[in-house]
Amino acid sequence: QVQLVESGGGLVQAGGSLRLSCAASGGIFSNYAAGWFRQAPGKRREFVAAIRWSDGTTYYADSAKGRFTISRDNAKNTVYLQMNSLRSEDTAVYFCAADPLGRVSQYDYWGQGTQVTVSS
Repeated sequence: QVQLVESGGGLVQAGGSLRLSCAASGGIFSNYAAGWFRQAPGKRREFVAAIRWSDGTTYYADSAKGRFTISRDNAKNTVYLQMNSLRSEDTAVYFCAADPLGRVSQYDYWGQGTQVTVSS
């Protein structure tokens, strides 16, 4: 059973930074894809960034380009989302997701989410 556990959320002032972590267990992740999504109150969940575990290819939403960086640590089975220059509109619950087939368009496993609040 694949499990994903996010951490690193919190309260930060606008312009600040946070690094989210997603620790994965219960699978062999060498061919997985991992993604970060977010959902703000009253809004639909939206894609933020994704990475292919095998070769490190990354994908970003326009809102994340230039400010967020997704990366992975193979030894720790952990995916990170470094978020810089945070804005109030980045406030949301951030979810980690994983797909065992390496797709970045759909995901089979989801974490419980971590709250990010950006104060202006």
